[in-house]
Amino acid sequence: MKTDNRSSERVQEFKYLGTTLTYQNSIQEEIKSIVKSGNACYHSVQNLLSSSLLSKNLKIKIYRTIILSVVLYGCKTWSLTMREECRLRVSENRVLRRIFLPKRDEVTEEWGKLHNEELNDLYSSPNIVQVIKLRRMTWLGHVACMGERRGVHRVLVGKSEGKRPLRRPRHRWEDNIKLDLQEVEWGVWTGSSWLRIGTGGGDL
Repeated sequence: MKTDNRSSERVQEFKYLGTTLTYQNSIQEEIKSIVKSGNACYHSVQNLLSSSLLSKNLKIKIYRTIILSVVLYGCKTWSLTMREECRLRVSENRVLRRIFLPKRDEVTEEWGKLHNEELNDLYSSPNIVQVIKLRRMTWLGHVACMGERRGVHRVLVGKSEGKRPLRRPRHRWEDNIKLDLQEVEWGVWTGSSWLRIGTGGGDL
């Protein structure tokens, strides 16, 4: 590929500023890479997370500071499907089970792992998917306020040439945003009306 008389090698994927980009613009490889990095952070502090000398509140702070900050790098631009969301939740629950430890059944006196619902109650904070959705909406408001002169804003509102394939269309970032807004009961957003966020149509 040539740009301004300069040749660039065409590759299947490459990493730019910590984000994995593929020629198919697939989020799956990015999530795999992110989860792998999160697992590396988890293994580096797992002894601290299971230590009886540290309080659970301190362990949660370690998780949010060391592990979650790595996993959520660049998350505001992700376009996730249910599959990727499930993978992220599984990764987070693995860490939370290390923090809150197994429970003992009062009847059988056997130790067993905590179920997802029990982890949610004990964690009592927005799960990783909810945090991603919040950051995504916050980023939308930030970009909408930039104005048309900024490149990021033009990319957001621009329309690519050509037609989408006949097969089932891929989930876009715009589709995620509209679903996020419905979840927080901001109603149904059609067309480009969701761009009113941050420009007088609502506050995040």
